[in-house]
Amino acid sequence: MDPVTLVVGSALGAAFEILFSAVLKAKSTAKMFQTHLGNLNATLDSLKPVIIQLESANRLVPLEKSLENFTTKMEEGKKLVEECFDVGMWNCIKQREYKDKILALDGSLQRLLSILTVQLVSHQAMLLNRIDGNVVAQNQNQFGVRCAVPPLPLVTVGLKEPLDDLKMKLLKDGPVSIFVLTAPGGCGKTTLATVFCHEPEVKDKFEENIFFATVSKKPSYVIVQELWEHTGMQAPALPNEEIAFKWLQKFVTERGQNPLLLVLDDVQSGSESLLDKFNEFQMPSYKVLVTSRCQFPKFGRPNSLETLKDEDAMDLFRRSAFLPNTSSNIPDDIQNQIVKLCKRFPLAITAIGNSLCNQPIEIWRKRLLELSKGSSILEADRKLLVYLKSCLDDLDKGMTTVKDCFIDLGVFPQDQIIPVTALLDMWAESYEGAEDFMSIANLYELTTRNLASLVVTRNEDADGYYSEHFAIQHGMLRSLSIHESRQDPIGQRLIIDIHGDELPTWWKENKHKTKKARLVSISTDGLHSPKWHNMHLPKAEVLVLNFQTENYGLPKFVKKMSKLKVLIVTNYGVFQADLSNFKLLGSLPNLKRIRLERISIPSISKNSMQLKSLQKISLFMCSIGQAFSNSSIQILEAFPNLVEMNIDYCNDLVELPAKLCDLIRLKKLSITNCHKLSALPEEIGKLVNLEVLRLRSSTELERLPGSIKNLKKLSFLDIYNCLSIKNLPEEIGEMSDLRKINMGQCSRLQELPQSVLNLKELREVICDEETENLWGEPFKSSLININITVAKEQHNLNWLYYKP
Repeated sequence: MDPVTLVVGSALGAAFEILFSAVLKAKSTAKMFQTHLGNLNATLDSLKPVIIQLESANRLVPLEKSLENFTTKMEEGKKLVEECFDVGMWNCIKQREYKDKILALDGSLQRLLSILTVQLVSHQAMLLNRIDGNVVAQNQNQFGVRCAVPPLPLVTVGLKEPLDDLKMKLLKDGPVSIFVLTAPGGCGKTTLATVFCHEPEVKDKFEENIFFATVSKKPSYVIVQELWEHTGMQAPALPNEEIAFKWLQKFVTERGQNPLLLVLDDVQSGSESLLDKFNEFQMPSYKVLVTSRCQFPKFGRPNSLETLKDEDAMDLFRRSAFLPNTSSNIPDDIQNQIVKLCKRFPLAITAIGNSLCNQPIEIWRKRLLELSKGSSILEADRKLLVYLKSCLDDLDKGMTTVKDCFIDLGVFPQDQIIPVTALLDMWAESYEGAEDFMSIANLYELTTRNLASLVVTRNEDADGYYSEHFAIQHGMLRSLSIHESRQDPIGQRLIIDIHGDELPTWWKENKHKTKKARLVSISTDGLHSPKWHNMHLPKAEVLVLNFQTENYGLPKFVKKMSKLKVLIVTNYGVFQADLSNFKLLGSLPNLKRIRLERISIPSISKNSMQLKSLQKISLFMCSIGQAFSNSSIQILEAFPNLVEMNIDYCNDLVELPAKLCDLIRLKKLSITNCHKLSALPEEIGKLVNLEVLRLRSSTELERLPGSIKNLKKLSFLDIYNCLSIKNLPEEIGEMSDLRKINMGQCSRLQELPQSVLNLKELREVICDEETENLWGEPFKSSLININITVAKEQHNLNWLYYKP
């Protein structure tokens, strides 16, 4: 079976392959359409790795109805490409007609690429770089659909024996269903389970009946929902545990008619009741592989994963500490001692090795001495923390802010990607002089030390646009971040994970520290009730709230957080959430930045309030389309000093609400990846203080209103990948301060208005090969100070196989 066909359903996969073949054939023969077919081929080249990445997980992606249109368009596209052969060389009208049709097809495929990419990013069940291993993929990033098997790591070390043992126990039929694979953190449990699922014997036995669920701290009903979702069926609404387990029984009964393998990864202590439910089914070919730091002895003798053998540990260390094809002057005895002190923990070996890469021998000797001091720690995880802590030593002198940034990463939940834009908001108000580029540089400092991973989904300089940037932190490194934050005698950070309604035990002993906390993170699970514990946080400047429920109320103690500057609210649940108590924010005199993710904006736009100090609001994957249509709120009175608004991946936004144009103090307006946005209101001309207007990837946007002539202070216009724009308004020439335009991938743009000659301040134009031709005469000779940059469309798909 064709690999593409396996990815998103046979219809879409087959149509893709047929179109791909047709374009390759026509590209070399239909000379009149060579440029357009070349662009179409480039888009298909970008799309295919995404499809192959999904196939590598050997799972079927649930095919949304919205993708069915793309199947039809691909089938029509194949006919279109074949018809190009019949267009006569002198038939200019037909040529123009078919070029427009090819452009429209190209736009549809680019929208498909965006949709599949967002699906990979937002479905977080199988993301994250699991170094965790005897097989080390050195922070390989795994973005995937829920319950799909993660892709194979690129580097494997020391897996043969434990892999053979797993196959011997799990491939034979028998009454035992649950097998627990246990080891301290960082030993490779997740990696071994991943490689096991990719073994040919395992695939032959279980075929399409392999499910890989990351449990961590998720409520059981979320796990059941994800299992159903991965079958391609609509995830059922599961309001409580009892109903969830009934659906689990239905799931196992239906899928268990054939050999069935479930992997429950990262199961936490105290999860015996969950495993009991999975153990109720007695079928000879039903197997559950559990990975955990806990042994769960009631389910039989645990299968312990040992740390690396000496030769494998040294192999891994040398891969990390030395560049390929280079010789080393570091004596073997120093290498052996460092590996020995790492206790053969893969994560420690990798982190220490990377920190020593290309360093002089004196640094090696210094690091060896420092590691030796941690040899008296007894508990394995504790030891690992000590070893990892030594990687922070070079941040203690002259890199205090970088170390603070590392510790701050711990305020986000484990096993979740971290939007860099959220970090930028935090750090802008937390550290003096923390401009965005400085914060990004700090993240790169952490990445080079293997303390975090920075993933950029598009390789493109977009003038301070960081919505395509994500940070990733391995679970053990997050533990190190939290460990470091708790060592702070002042207690500047407060990180609280609430399960149900129970506060952590340490809270009672350290309650006094809340009075000094500057950065507060509160994460709640799907069982959390609306009732909040009262907290006194008089000095908190940043509040990060993470939750998983469909209804969430801001805690009432927020009203008393008078020094709060930044609020970040993130919904990690399956569905968008209604947010209540938003009006509490009206009492906060210093609140400058708000970031909301997966929130229903209509649920908060009904509240009448005034946030006098608010300067920036960011909405990511929120529903905003009907937010202000029936609201009596006077938006300028509510946000009188708002200077920046970001709207990203809000797919229900069809037309920008005209009320937003009353925010006359806005300097930056960014509406990106809103693929259904088709129109901007004429009222946008009221934003007379606007300096940056970013509309990138608004693929259905057909025109810019003539009222943009009133944007006299606008210096940067970004219409990158606005596929449907055919003409720029004649009034654009009146934008007297415009200095930069990004019009790359505006493939339908046919000509420039003559008024462009009046843009005397224009200095930089970013375009593609086709739109570059629009800047010929008379513009080339008149606008002599313009620097035209031809940027090739490049989707960075390396993040799908990420390895720093």
